[in-house]
Amino acid sequence: MENPMNTTINKNQTWCSMWGNAVSIAEHRPESYAKDITLRYPVYAPFDGTALRFTFDNYCGSEPVSITKATVSIADCDFNCDDITRKINLSCPMQESATAQITFSGNSSVTIAAHERIISDDIFFQVQAGQTLCVNLYFADFTLMQSAVLITGPLSKGFFSLGDQTSAGRLPLDTSKTTNWFYFLSNIDILTSPDNHAVICYGDSITAQAWPDELMLRLLRREKHTSVIRRAASGTRILRQYDCITYDSYGLKGSNRFSHEIPTSGADTIIIQQGINDIIHPVGCDINPFRPMSDLPTAEELIDGLKWYVDQAHALGLSVYIGTLLPIEDWRTYAPFREELKNQVNEWIRLTDGFEGCIDFDLAVQDPDHPAAFKAGYDSGDHLHPSSVGYKAMADAVPKSFLY
Repeated sequence: MENPMNTTINKNQTWCSMWGNAVSIAEHRPESYAKDITLRYPVYAPFDGTALRFTFDNYCGSEPVSITKATVSIADCDFNCDDITRKINLSCPMQESATAQITFSGNSSVTIAAHERIISDDIFFQVQAGQTLCVNLYFADFTLMQSAVLITGPLSKGFFSLGDQTSAGRLPLDTSKTTNWFYFLSNIDILTSPDNHAVICYGDSITAQAWPDELMLRLLRREKHTSVIRRAASGTRILRQYDCITYDSYGLKGSNRFSHEIPTSGADTIIIQQGINDIIHPVGCDINPFRPMSDLPTAEELIDGLKWYVDQAHALGLSVYIGTLLPIEDWRTYAPFREELKNQVNEWIRLTDGFEGCIDFDLAVQDPDHPAAFKAGYDSGDHLHPSSVGYKAMADAVPKSFLY
């Protein structure tokens, strides 16, 4: 197995994030610990590069986590961006001749303290745009599988397998399974041309689902210099978070997430789409003791939360675009007062000039004859999350000028 070290950096290249996710909290279950298990995450490479470095994050974990071994390989089945139905699957092998050990200060294993993260050594590894990399993590001892995020989309699928499979070309079918939970791996930087840059998509479950992947696919068909970095966690709110194991998988509030997630190598733009959970979650303690109506913000409070995001992002040198909130009519907690609150926030997003621009996701997916609801075929069925067609419409709604 190759074990390239960080000895020479190409002065004509720069580090840029090519893939990334938020870190949230995995749902509490009795079987929260895993042992003798390998995680394999296929990752699409948006552009060429000569070296990689990896961030492993235990920010939401309450115990130290030890990674016994980690590798990166190139998969034999590259992803064809013109065929989004094609998926990396268990039978797709890694190229064993193109496998590198991921090291940490020269060591093959590392322990990450609770609430901390670690960045690997620079791993010299030739990558071509269009290839699929496989990141493999092996945990020999009992590990609390807590610091994680649930994501979905045509470019977002992982696997877990029993035993040490970090060097296996193929995962064994009878002891392996797919997963959409991404544990600990939160970012991959690539040493690449300074022409390349990253766009951050920040939000909740709507952004943890397919539209960032659809945006990446759209860019790959037209533009080869942009990566899409998703920083999203289901259930998250701008102003509140749950401090109970019933809902702690709904993640952290904005002030506990933003500064941790947003600094990203090579990023110059952020798209923010969040706020609907602040509006739809509170129902009253008589219905749910964890969701008091006192959690319901005013429009001014939600807008102040968005303004805080803008200030934080501008301080990092990022251009900020805010997406409008989507239709919610017939969602299970829908009420006219929630519709009014959503519309007040959307009006501010559309009309305010304190940031670089508005992306009108609401307009892209709403029924033009009944704007409170999704357009026919654009609703996943729960009246909150879009369908696959709706997510593609969201990606298409991002103006080209915001990305290049």
